Amino acid sequence: MTSEIAYRVRQWPELSALGALREAAWSGKDDGQWWQPVLERSLTWVTAFDGQTLVGFVNVAWDGGVHAFLLDTTVHPDWGRRGIGTELVRRAAAAAREYGGLEWLHVDYEPHLTGFYEGCGFASTPAGLLKLN
Repeated sequence: MTSEIAYRVRQWPELSALGALREAAWSGKDDGQWWQPVLERSLTWVTAFDGQTLVGFVNVAWDGGVHAFLLDTTVHPDWGRRGIGTELVRRAAAAAREYGGLEWLHVDYEPHLTGFYEGCGFASTPAGLLKLN
């Protein structure tokens, strides 16, 4: 593995590589095909590459107004704890700022990720969640 990570904003990744990254970092199968419509509706996304290998991803969805939503922050386990996730979030926030007109970037996360997201500049707020299925 090289130490130089290249970050790309809103450049389409190979969908099968995105699926493989998600499989490595999360449970469940992902062939990457369902990402096409997700990215088509996204405000932006950021990818991280070590050479030609996709090692990180974060998506920014939005409501078409002033709210954007950080989703699917993912770093391949073999590249963890190197600051890649923090840099993905930093670049995603910068891209959302540059878009113009947005006022808020939201993120939902599990309690064990509180320190990570606070370190990225997010403040904890009360929120509600309704499970639909």
